[in-house]
Order: sequence, then structure tokens, then C-alpha cells
Amino acid sequence: MTAPSLRAPGDKFSWRDYQTWPAETRWEIIDGIAYAMSPAPSTRHQRVVGKLHAHFDRILSGRGCTPFIAPTDVKLSEFDIVQPDILVVCDPAKIGESHIEGVPDVVVDILPPATSAKDLREKKALYERAGVKEYVVVDPLEHYAMRFVNGEGGFDKGTVYGSDQMLTLATLDGVEVPLWEVFGMAGPAGPNP
Repeated sequence: MTAPSLRAPGDKFSWRDYQTWPAETRWEIIDGIAYAMSPAPSTRHQRVVGKLHAHFDRILSGRGCTPFIAPTDVKLSEFDIVQPDILVVCDPAKIGESHIEGVPDVVVDILPPATSAKDLREKKALYERAGVKEYVVVDPLEHYAMRFVNGEGGFDKGTVYGSDQMLTLATLDGVEVPLWEVFGMAGPAGPNP
């Protein structure tokens, strides 16, 4: 995939540039720098995304929050446009016809091997700066999730949830997600941890 070209050295890509790029290519812009999205996700990745989105859709129905699934454009600023795997927006004023305008409450990224470092560095730092309340990364190969909660000092150190645990989202009033179901594994033998 050929990278878009800037008009002059030192320029940054913007929302206006992004809107002119071909629809069949997938890019994100972080701090004005264009990043190519990874190739089509694996079937495992898509199964995890589908199960998480279905869970959020079912649980959040009637609660005033709306989950979205990629590819949904999220315009955090003129120079920051992303397409998280899953996002939850609780302010209907942010939901436009073509994209989300502003910061989602929760962002979930499924870690593909090709871009996991970018998700844990550049995207995490962007979400922290932008004010995303909770950022969750899910590893579909190692079967764990890590949740970061944004507070006064930025994101906390993160909490790791194993495949036998319930992922709890404080921002969404304690919504719980049984990770064993998300990963298609047998559940815990006793009460949920």
C-alpha cells in the first residue's frame, strides 16, 4: 500500500487529507503521521471482535451507550483519526452520519501480531492524551485482555485479565465480559472470579 504523500516536508496529514484517500485503503493518522492498517484480520481476530461487540450490544441496549465496530472512523482531532476494532460512545452528540466526532468512552483493540507494538505505544498514548476513559487491548493468541483506566495522572498501569476471568469495565457501570466465551474456551469450574 503506497503511503499518501505530503505537500511539503514537516506538514502533517489532517482530516481533510484523510477524506480524499481512496475508500478501499485503510489508514489511521496519529499526530499527523499516516499509518497503514494491517492487512485483513485473521478469522480468530474477527471472531473475538464479533463476540465482544455482540456482548456490548446486548448489555448496553437501553443504557444510553452505543457500541461500534471497525471500520468506523473516529476523529479525535484534526490530526488524529483512528479506526478501533470496537468503541463505545455514551454521548449521542458525538455520533455523526459518517464518523464519530470526539472521544469515545471505551476503546477496544484486538492485538494483531503485525501492529501490536503500535497499539500499545502510539495508540495507547493517543487515547490517553485524548481522554478515552478506558482502553482495552485483547490478545486473541495468548488469551488475555489488559484494561487501562484514565485518571488524573493518565492511564493507570493496567490490569491483566486471563481467559478464566470476567473483564470488568468501570466506565460502563461495571459491565462484565466473560473472557472464556470471547475466546471460545471452557469456563471456570467454580464461581466466576
